[in-house]
Amino acid sequence: MSDERRGFLYGLTAYVLWGFFPILFKLLRPSPPLEILAQRIIWSVVFVSLLLVAMRNWRFLSRVVRNRKLLAGVSLAAILIGVNWGTYIVGVNSSRVVETALGYFITPLVVVLLGVTVQRERLHVWQWIAVGVGAVAVAVLTVDYGHLPYIALLLAASFGSYSLVKKRLSLPPAEGLFVESAVLALPALGYLTWLNLNGGAEFGHVSGVHTTLMVLSGLFTAVPLLLFAAAANRIPLASLGILQYVAPILQFACGVLIFHEPMPAARLAGFALVWIALIIFTIDGLSRARTNKRARTNDQTQTNDQTQTNDQTQTDERTPTNNQARTKKRARAEQAERVAADPTAATVEPAATLPPR
Repeated sequence: MSDERRGFLYGLTAYVLWGFFPILFKLLRPSPPLEILAQRIIWSVVFVSLLLVAMRNWRFLSRVVRNRKLLAGVSLAAILIGVNWGTYIVGVNSSRVVETALGYFITPLVVVLLGVTVQRERLHVWQWIAVGVGAVAVAVLTVDYGHLPYIALLLAASFGSYSLVKKRLSLPPAEGLFVESAVLALPALGYLTWLNLNGGAEFGHVSGVHTTLMVLSGLFTAVPLLLFAAAANRIPLASLGILQYVAPILQFACGVLIFHEPMPAARLAGFALVWIALIIFTIDGLSRARTNKRARTNDQTQTNDQTQTNDQTQTDERTPTNNQARTKKRARAEQAERVAADPTAATVEPAATLPPR
């Protein structure tokens, strides 16, 4: 299997796992959302710690601790991903799985808007059209729900902002997840302690399956992130961008087909507009990726041609000098032979025959 195919398989597996997360959190539903979130944070720290022990890679911690700016950035990323995880658990366990899927559908559009407002990037025409169609979709869904789809908007805003912060931090996935989880671990541990002291904890009191799944939530958190990182290193970003729609499609299917959440005509129309916006956004992105790749190929070809031309020019410039040196050497050899045969030849040889020494 080629490296690119392996990367595609890693990416697809990561998004499929994320797509079936609603089932996992439904199975944990006897626990309140905050307990599920706190347990997820604690077990993520435990699992990633074991992974880092196996990798023998702890030196990064000193770099994070010594760099206050980096530590502040990691703390901000931790807060954002904590808000994202908590909002998602609340959405799933309040029977709003379809709305959580909407949040991840519109995340690419929110990322584009963050690029405009925070990064001062300029959008192309088709990107503006996609954002406009997405805004209309949100308006339609607001009318259908009777209020803003705040679960979806909060998921998109938190994950989009988290992606922006992570891009600036440039931490490896395992190390980044450990530090982010460690930042959240202290308040999570404090909450779980308070919950146990007040008799409100469900962990260890529901069933063996429930307890096992709660422990494994750390594993289920880390594995897709590591697979995603492995995929990002092996396949083009355009391919990865298309794969990102696998997760919300599966989440949408879980909400409608497994949990039987209502899908009236107005809501379906709103989702249809979101999908149209994403199709426009994706086609434009793929087109620009091909154009940029073609431009890079042409630039590389021109660079190679110029290099070959320069090399040939340098060779041509050296050739007369080499010929001149060979002629000088040959003439000297002939002169030496004549002198050896007739010592008087050196005095009668025309001076023009030998090049100057």
